[in-house]
Amino acid sequence: MYTVIRGGRLLDIAGHSAADSDILIENGAFREIGPPGLAVPEGTAVVDAGDRLLMPGLINAHTHGHGSLGRGLGDRWSLELLLNAGPWISGGRSLEDKYLSALLNAAELLKKGCTACYDLYTEIPLPSLEGMDAVGRAYRDAGMRAVIAPMMADATFFQAIPGLMEALPPDLRARVASVALPDHDESLLACKAALDGWSHDRDRVRLALGPTIPLHCSDAFIQAAGRLAEEYDVGLHMHLGESRGQAVSGIKRYGKTLTAHLDALGFLSPRFTGAHCVWLDPDDIARMADQGASIAHNPGSNLRLGSGIAPAQAMRARGVTMGIGTDGSQCSDNQNMFEAMRLASFVSRVEKPDPEQWLATEQVLHMATAGSAAALGMGDLIGRIEPGYRADIVMLDLGSIGLIPLNDPVNQIVHAEDSTAVAEVMVDGKLVVKDRKLVNIDESKLRRDVEAAVDRLTGANEEARAFAALLEPVVGRFCVGLASQPYHIHRHVAG
Repeated sequence: MYTVIRGGRLLDIAGHSAADSDILIENGAFREIGPPGLAVPEGTAVVDAGDRLLMPGLINAHTHGHGSLGRGLGDRWSLELLLNAGPWISGGRSLEDKYLSALLNAAELLKKGCTACYDLYTEIPLPSLEGMDAVGRAYRDAGMRAVIAPMMADATFFQAIPGLMEALPPDLRARVASVALPDHDESLLACKAALDGWSHDRDRVRLALGPTIPLHCSDAFIQAAGRLAEEYDVGLHMHLGESRGQAVSGIKRYGKTLTAHLDALGFLSPRFTGAHCVWLDPDDIARMADQGASIAHNPGSNLRLGSGIAPAQAMRARGVTMGIGTDGSQCSDNQNMFEAMRLASFVSRVEKPDPEQWLATEQVLHMATAGSAAALGMGDLIGRIEPGYRADIVMLDLGSIGLIPLNDPVNQIVHAEDSTAVAEVMVDGKLVVKDRKLVNIDESKLRRDVEAAVDRLTGANEEARAFAALLEPVVGRFCVGLASQPYHIHRHVAG
């Protein structure tokens, strides 16, 4: 019932300090924080945090659990080339494969100090109760929190980008045109069944809805998803303005920006989180702020895919709720929130020469904890070490080289730490990482199972991979040309 953490130094984000503190946990929630020697009830379990820096669990505002099996598969891929490769990267998955990929994602997140995530998981061709339950079980078994938003669309990538289908050679066009996604009613019925049949503790693992990209979803789909989310009081998560090609396509398709179009459909609200949001203009940012929406800032993936630099400081200053994410391992290669924070800080410094316009480290750390918690719809539950919040906490080894000397713990967590100091992790007051080892996952078995699954899936998806390779030169040329067309803002360093 009671646990006390003794001997640690508690991070004060606002104060850029870390004082010796004891923390009392009752039934998985923080009850009291006080000086060393804090009085506790008789029989309280004691966790020794000597030589540890105590901080809130990091929260990943945007990841893709299915992407863990695709780590390192591509190099010079833009977003559009990644989407072209998507069918062979994620195709042919069994329920066990879906469980394993989510479990691998959770394992990496926990070992790197992340206690909760927003996972836009994809099932091909549409979500299922069984599939989402398998993903939920993976996060539950690992011992971490997750909001799972099944990605959905009713238009293929080639149908979504204006002019791309027509740019294909006739033989390839015919083959691509023969692929059709299910009607959006089927996807939403599957989500409704999952919402009705969800058996997991919603404070630990809950569902949301993920219509994947505006251009890939009909207006009817977007509006129906919004109604379903409101009916079940769940979140909405969508990739928004990720690449210049998407931004240009939005103007071609809708005659207005993607964000303005979503706003006109009544889709923006406090339950909405937009991922990336690189190509939002000032009016788009104002719409997001005014509607109470959140943004998941993914600086590593934005750089990896050449999407551009999102104006995170301008978004934050305008009042948008900001979280930080890694994106999936198939397009950012790791689930390291420390790296994501460091990149978020650094990329803000190439936008403008005025240091007052750069993200400060306390702002970045707030985004990766309380900000991300709000984006997950868990802002009143996690993200802070304060009485009443759930006891999700990371303990950093003060003997780790990146924390020596400890001049400023906030600056060093954001700029110097690389996750190697993560020694213990708690979720709901229970250790899920102890002495740098996962408590609930057999890592050797996970490795064997994952490698066997990848060997099998590589063979099963060989034909789809070969077809994507035929399409790649055409997709690449077309989308570079599309992105070269005029747009009224610039988010690439070269302008």
